[in-house]
Amino acid sequence: MKGGKCVEMRKRISILINSLAGGGAERQVSLLTKYLNIDKVILLENDINYNIHSNIKVLTNHTGKTSSVLKTLYIPIYALKLKKFISNNIIISFLERSNFVNICSKLVKKHKVIICERIEPSQEFQGKKVFVKPLIRFLYKKADFILANSKGVKWNLIVHFGVQPQKIKVIYNVLDLGYIDKLSKQNIGKLKKIFLYPTIINIGRLTKQKGQWFLLRIFSHIKKELSQIKLVILGDGELRDFLIQFSKNLGLKTWSIWNNKKLNENYDVYFLGFQKNPFKYTIHSEIFVLSSLWEGFPNVLLEAMACGVPVISSDCYSGPREILAPDTDFIYKTKEPEFAKYGILMPIFDGKFYSAKAPLTREERQWVKVIVNILKDKNLREGYKKLAKKRATDFSIKNIIPKWYEIINML
Repeated sequence: MKGGKCVEMRKRISILINSLAGGGAERQVSLLTKYLNIDKVILLENDINYNIHSNIKVLTNHTGKTSSVLKTLYIPIYALKLKKFISNNIIISFLERSNFVNICSKLVKKHKVIICERIEPSQEFQGKKVFVKPLIRFLYKKADFILANSKGVKWNLIVHFGVQPQKIKVIYNVLDLGYIDKLSKQNIGKLKKIFLYPTIINIGRLTKQKGQWFLLRIFSHIKKELSQIKLVILGDGELRDFLIQFSKNLGLKTWSIWNNKKLNENYDVYFLGFQKNPFKYTIHSEIFVLSSLWEGFPNVLLEAMACGVPVISSDCYSGPREILAPDTDFIYKTKEPEFAKYGILMPIFDGKFYSAKAPLTREERQWVKVIVNILKDKNLREGYKKLAKKRATDFSIKNIIPKWYEIINML
């Protein structure tokens, strides 16, 4: 036993996930291998950026650069390859492609299947990805259990995909508070000079979902009132080049880890790429801002709170409201700034790509006003710091890991 209640010895458990590249699901897997009795971790792709406390098996030489179409078409082959590694009673999978592979393998091997849904699938799979929706509708019902990481994700699966409510259990993401505290104390080296200035931090993949172009537009107007402010963005993704150029188009002095320019404190915006230890940067920031258009249950929001940093988040589906205003209706979405119990919830952006010269939307103007106010109000920040740390303890190992054992022992 590594934590919580002991799992019966006859039950052997593997975790299946696309890869261990940067991301919230991947971080959760790294934690679960530390505190659950996991036999091995099986990857569809050969990308590893997290330390894992279990044996790792890789099914293919695919990476994040491999065509997503190819990887989708490869699902039956992944399933056949997975069959060779199944010596377990239970396989827990994360992310849609791995969930599909897990369920398809079950048709042959008859193992127990737990699939984990980490995001709002009705929002995530639009446009070119719309073909994923019928697969979710058809395959998810064949799992033994579906674990949603928020009430909002559970609601989404029931309403939009017809999944039976009794098959879905909600287990919130787990935080290793001691580990976060330890890593937050690491030296940030040359970047220390930047954080001597008041700094806003954002962490997340550079994708449409995370809405960072709205944050850049907002920040360019905050600079007009608070000239010393800095913006630090951690993460990488397909919008990297667009966001860097967009930042420059807004008239912001922009530095990125991917260029050869000398790092100094004379820039406005810093793109630092994926960082294995984001906590050592977060803890030195004045506020954490989540600009997402949709989520599942954002780890980065919780992790910022565990670092004792005040948070401002879009009130998107789903997760932020359940974290910051747990006593309210999780389906409700605010149209005005909401100074909630544990952080500030803001109206969601419309998701459109505006030009650098376009005037701010009503929502963006609201964000500017609130961020400026909290940066000027030390008492408000201090109050939210204390409340954030208090709320983070609700997601500690001792509170969340036993819930995993309860589900596993039901199979």
